[in-house]
Amino acid sequence: MRRPERLWAIPRLGNRPTAPLAMSRSVRGSSVASLLRKVAGHDGVWLGTAAVLAMSGDRSARRAALRGAGSVAIVAAVNHALAKPAARSARPVRDAFPRVFPRPNTASLPSSSLASAAAFVTGVVLESPRSGLAVLPFAAGLAYVRGREGLDHRGRVAAGVMVGMGAALLTCRWWPVKPEAAAAAAPPRRPAPALKDGNGLHLVVNPSSGIGWTKDTVETLRTLLPEATITAFEPGDDLLALLDGAALRAVADGGALGVCGGDGTVNAGTATAARHRVPLAVFPGGTFNHFAVDLGNQTMEDVARAIQAGDAVTADVGRASSPAGRDAQAEAGTPSGWPGGATASAGTGGDQQLFVNTFSIGVYSELVHARERLEKRIGKWPALAVGLAKILATGSPLSVVINGRARSIWLLFAGNGIYHPAGFAPTYRTQLDDGFLDIRVVEAGTPLARTRLLLAVLTGTLHNSRVLRTAQARRLDLQILEGEPHFAYDGEVTDAAYRHLVLDKLPKAVTLYRPADQDQWLH
Repeated sequence: MRRPERLWAIPRLGNRPTAPLAMSRSVRGSSVASLLRKVAGHDGVWLGTAAVLAMSGDRSARRAALRGAGSVAIVAAVNHALAKPAARSARPVRDAFPRVFPRPNTASLPSSSLASAAAFVTGVVLESPRSGLAVLPFAAGLAYVRGREGLDHRGRVAAGVMVGMGAALLTCRWWPVKPEAAAAAAPPRRPAPALKDGNGLHLVVNPSSGIGWTKDTVETLRTLLPEATITAFEPGDDLLALLDGAALRAVADGGALGVCGGDGTVNAGTATAARHRVPLAVFPGGTFNHFAVDLGNQTMEDVARAIQAGDAVTADVGRASSPAGRDAQAEAGTPSGWPGGATASAGTGGDQQLFVNTFSIGVYSELVHARERLEKRIGKWPALAVGLAKILATGSPLSVVINGRARSIWLLFAGNGIYHPAGFAPTYRTQLDDGFLDIRVVEAGTPLARTRLLLAVLTGTLHNSRVLRTAQARRLDLQILEGEPHFAYDGEVTDAAYRHLVLDKLPKAVTLYRPADQDQWLH
């Protein structure tokens, strides 16, 4: 009787191994394939790639990195929470030759490395096709190696790719892809001056605005606009005083005011330009540059080109002010609907606060800070969910009266213009002069409000939830009855100086330089 062969025995023909063993030696002998499998088998490689993209300085690459990292996080969550218990099916080569290919100690999602790779690449491509082309060869090489060398069934390879692509597309439910086009806005009634080589531009730069700032920023600006007067903000300086002086010189020269910094610096510059009725040039020099990007000023070169050509548009400015301050301003003879007044020389502080992006009270400011601390590691939406859960567990709602109606709320958000997407994480707007405030109120008085709010955010259904109230308004009256409110405006947070305020708009209050090829109002 023939002795039965053990399953682990390696069949041999003379001194030559049979095909499976030859294949295994070939696989192990290929340093490139081995390195590819080893590196791509860990999600850390994609998070590292995301970090490289984020540090590139390109805004679209930064968005691509966040979406890619968020897509990988979804795949990891699905793999660990749902698929692992059900993914114990046999692998073709490992089961036939357990000594050569030992079974791993834990089961995994079929082709989990491919799922992560497909998720990251798809997420990057959605935001930045150019960045996607840079990372696609690595992911494609991984798929080729695993399919060719029998490490996975072809069906598992295809399934992993489909799961990854699905995860990336799923992020669009919470975080829609921002269109590349700038927000629409009308041209000014009186053309902005064309300043050759920046002659007549008085520019204030703020080096402390964030990661958008580099040591070469001032030199870059001097190269682009050699005739401009550039003043750098130094520690201990009064930013509002610098802006006010620059605006007065711009008025005397028939020129323009310029600001280079983050959204807080842009806020102060906008208020100063509106009060002095002088055109404003906004250079992207901060961490996020929300207003500059909506305006269409993606780079320093964009702004310089618009200044020299005299290309400009007008934009609305939001305002939060106390009724008492508005009455005093009217009695002093300040023109209706125009920022200023004795207590707010630059449109900030005192009895009023202007905003170019957003204004909010409640837990929104804490939520934004919590999200920004985490989003570089796990993506924007996962960071939002984690931050929201933490804040809801420790925060307290506010008791307020909105347009005469008493409410208990977690937060009130007011956007200077209609923001997209609808829901909890407004990202961009498509028009800068629509005349409306985008009001979003998260209710705290409904039954199980915290649980319903968190579930709605997690499932991407907040825009249909009863805990969220939305409106498009030109004016809103707000009184805070109980709670410790913090005002957040354009990235800055301050304690509330008064508990009764009116939110409204200053229509077309500021003239802003931007390249003519960004204008969408003609279409």
